[in-house]
Amino acid sequence: MRKGAPRQPGRPWTAITRGAGMAVCLWLTSPVAAVAQEAVSARYEGAVTRYPHGVLGDEVEYDTLAVTLSDGRVLRRRWNAPLVFEDVAPRLWDVTGDGLPEIVTVESHETRGARLAVWSVAGGSLDPLAATPFIGQRFRWLAPVGAADLDGDGAIEIAYVDRPHLAKTLRVWRFVDGALHEVAAATDYSNHRIGWDYIAGGLRTCGARPEMILASGDWTRIVAVTFDGTFAARDLGAYGADRMAATMACR
Repeated sequence: MRKGAPRQPGRPWTAITRGAGMAVCLWLTSPVAAVAQEAVSARYEGAVTRYPHGVLGDEVEYDTLAVTLSDGRVLRRRWNAPLVFEDVAPRLWDVTGDGLPEIVTVESHETRGARLAVWSVAGGSLDPLAATPFIGQRFRWLAPVGAADLDGDGAIEIAYVDRPHLAKTLRVWRFVDGALHEVAAATDYSNHRIGWDYIAGGLRTCGARPEMILASGDWTRIVAVTFDGTFAARDLGAYGADRMAATMACR
């Protein structure tokens, strides 16, 4: 399997409601005055063991999101208990459609499980922008697929697999008016197996439209899924690590 998102702290990757106890800290690596800058890389820091799920191969998660700007400054935000970043790596995806990247993360609550969260950089500050609801149960996780205008309507959609080991549900959310709204869901898809430190497949554009590349729920097939208000799935053949890598490379 191609490890497109290795779980390595420090390696960059190409509106959240702050509940009780979710303290957040912000600091800069230097006292440079804030100017408009773009995020160019992001990583997780601050290893913690207070959420011992182990779905990514160990019981270490992270409490800090660090984002490097185009002028070299680093912005950091830290979650205190009960939240951690339970993720392989942050993603720089354009969620708002303005051509600049936001930072997409997976965050887990000690009693409510995971949610997908979007952070933005504006005015020299790294701030929560939007989030999905928590799954609702401890040790329940989600695996992101990608972000794009999937249906050509001008708005950005974000896709992830909800509980890729259990529910195996592909969910699509749309960013509109500063919030994420769920627009569709389909079952019997996966993109992660317990213990993997990476997420399989992802989003590719080999033709006119983006395709979500996933495994079937039983991991026997590779499937290309498009979305235009409804899902359309196309079987691409038997699942295999090399075949998945070739599929993501449009081969």
